[in-house]
Amino acid sequence: MATDSRVITVSQLNQYVKSLLEGDRNLASVSISGEISNFTNHYKSGHFYLSLKDDGAVVKAVMFRAYASRLRFQPENGMKVIVRARVSLYAKDGAFQIYIEEMQPDGVGALQVAYEQLKARLAAEGLFDESRKKPLPRYPGRVGVITSPTGAAVRDILNVTGRRFPLATILLAPVLVQGEGAPPQLMEALRYFNENQAADVIIIGRGGGSIEELWAFNDEGVARAVAASAIPVISAVGHETDFTICDFAADLRAPTPSAAAELAVPDTAELLLRLTQRHSAAVRSVRNTWEGAAGRLRNLQEKRCLATPLFYVEEQGMRLDYLTRAFAGAARVQLTGAKARLAQAGGKLDALSPLKVLSRGYAIGYQGEQVLKQAADARQGEELTLRYADGEVNCRVEKVKLKPRRKTAGRTETAADD
Repeated sequence: MATDSRVITVSQLNQYVKSLLEGDRNLASVSISGEISNFTNHYKSGHFYLSLKDDGAVVKAVMFRAYASRLRFQPENGMKVIVRARVSLYAKDGAFQIYIEEMQPDGVGALQVAYEQLKARLAAEGLFDESRKKPLPRYPGRVGVITSPTGAAVRDILNVTGRRFPLATILLAPVLVQGEGAPPQLMEALRYFNENQAADVIIIGRGGGSIEELWAFNDEGVARAVAASAIPVISAVGHETDFTICDFAADLRAPTPSAAAELAVPDTAELLLRLTQRHSAAVRSVRNTWEGAAGRLRNLQEKRCLATPLFYVEEQGMRLDYLTRAFAGAARVQLTGAKARLAQAGGKLDALSPLKVLSRGYAIGYQGEQVLKQAADARQGEELTLRYADGEVNCRVEKVKLKPRRKTAGRTETAADD
């Protein structure tokens, strides 16, 4: 094989191709649309590594930290974006790739994507849960206001609170409400009110504007400071249709600064009306109670027992006499009935008494202490005692004569003497 004087190294080839690509003005700044895949956020260096693809091709891409730090949103796999990049070659491994300098979501603004991403992440943490919300004080003595000292929002808050509840003291914490310096000032004002317990309720907000102008209230640090506040916070950012992350983190969201002032303090006129109504109700209640008591007292005064107490004593004495007589009569009736029942029972017992039988000429035979119930119980030669109604007779058994037995169907019985 012949040696060609034009033989070059791989490094020279890659450097040559790189110079061609970078020398092409058409490739120095190209806007490319595609879908992100293989996204890697290299946290140590701060660089983003990814691929952009469409239905027919894919290209590797890198976004260095200096450019990545400017993004308002977090790139994700599957996200469609438009990038501005320069085309080049990574000479070390010959990889054709693009170097991204700007990136924005395709079809949706970068700030809107960042807003939705942060909202979803904080909601998943439970930062917006209703269980975290604190109730507002009913009668705040000090209202902390965090807003611009020159904007319309502070004037609206002062006017509304002065009209509704002039007893409240307004404490203004003047801050920037837009720009990069706004979030730190907002967080510092919240920290001041909480550490010094300088307010009973806090209003934080500003007037309306674009999403860029309201962006300080979509800052993650501000949202966390609002949620962590021990003092109840009312968020009043923008107009009624504007929603910020601060609104979700606050204890209460007001559509406007004026509405926030109305929510923060009660209406003095309404309080006076309710106080008047309750005073009238209390007076009516006392009057009704007094009139009812006076009526009952008049009724008692008209009772004879109070007008003539001796009459009451005599009346009760008569009642006692009546009850005594009634009790005695009832006792006599009960006693008479009991005596009659006792006599009846005694007669029955007397009729059944063995002594009555003996008085009619009968006798009971005893052998010792044992009653002879039948002739078969006697033994010849033994002594017996015959008890009559008027005394006893001792005798000896000479002979025991039993009645002859007679047979009946299936059994033998002792026949009775004629």
